[in-house]
Amino acid sequence: MTAKTLSVVISTRNEEQNIRTCILGCLNQSLLPKEIIVVDNNSTDKTAHIAQDLGARVLNFGPERSAQRNFGLLQCATGDAAIFLDADMTPTETLFESCLRHLVSPVVALYIDEFILGGSAFSRIRRFERSFYSGTVIDGVRCFRRDDFVRIGGFDESLPPGPEDWDLDIRFEKIGKLALLPNSGGTLGDVATHLASQTNSKVPTDFVGVLHNEAYFQFQTYLRKKAYYVPGLSVYKEKWGDCHPRVSKQLSGLYRVVTVFLELGRYKQLIKHPFLTIGMLLLRVSVAITYLRSRRHIQL
Repeated sequence: MTAKTLSVVISTRNEEQNIRTCILGCLNQSLLPKEIIVVDNNSTDKTAHIAQDLGARVLNFGPERSAQRNFGLLQCATGDAAIFLDADMTPTETLFESCLRHLVSPVVALYIDEFILGGSAFSRIRRFERSFYSGTVIDGVRCFRRDDFVRIGGFDESLPPGPEDWDLDIRFEKIGKLALLPNSGGTLGDVATHLASQTNSKVPTDFVGVLHNEAYFQFQTYLRKKAYYVPGLSVYKEKWGDCHPRVSKQLSGLYRVVTVFLELGRYKQLIKHPFLTIGMLLLRVSVAITYLRSRRHIQL
C-alpha cells in the first residue's frame, strides 16, 4: 500500500530556542504534512505557546520521549505514514515528499540522513562522524507507515532512554525491509538554508534529510548525554541477547571505533580528511571511556 498522507510528531521539553525553526521547516515542504503534533513534556518555557501560534496541535504527555512518541504516533496521528522529529531537527524542503515516494513495499521504515550543524571544530568532527552512521546499525529509522508502527507495538517504554530507537529497528526488521532514504537530489529550502547560514554550516543545496542543530553543543555536554544513556544499554542487551547480529555490533568497541567507519565504502573519506579522522577517533575513544566509567559506577 502506498502512503498518501504524512503525520509529523515532535517530542519536546523546554525547546523554545529550536521549536519555531523545526515547525517552519515542516510547513515549508513541497508536500505538506497532514498534521503537525507536538507532544510536550511539561515545558516551563515558551515551547508550547510558540508551537500553538504556528498552528501545531500541542499535547502534554510524559515522562520520557518513548512515551511521548507513542502517544503522538499511536493515539493521535491520523496520516498513512508518520515521521518523528526532535525539536532541534529541521527537515529540508523535499524530505516529506521523498519519504512517501520511497516508503513502498517491501520497505517498512526509512533511515533519514542527518547533517550536524555548527561551525566549531567539535561540530565539524561530529558532522564527519555522523556521515558514517547513515543506514548502519548505529542509525535509527525515523519514518514508517503508521499501521506497521501499530503492528509492532510502537516504542518499548520499558527500556530506559537511549537504545529505544535500536529496539524499534529490530522489531521493524521482523516484518519488512529497512532502507536509507537517498540524501541528495532535492531542494534545501528557505528555512533550512537560513538555519545553515545562522549556524555557519555549509550544507549541500540538494541535501535531503534533517539538519540537526548541535551548534550549541560542547564536548562535555556531549559526553554527559552519552553517559545518561549507558544504563539503558544493559537492559537492551538483556532483552535481545549479545548474540543478536545487530546488538553484537552496536555494543562492540571494535565496531564502534573502527569497523563502522570502514564499511559501505565510506573509508575513502578517512583518507581524504585526515584531521577530521583523528578528531573523530579521539572523540570515539572518549565516548568509550565514558561508557566504561559509567558502567562501572552503575555496578558499584
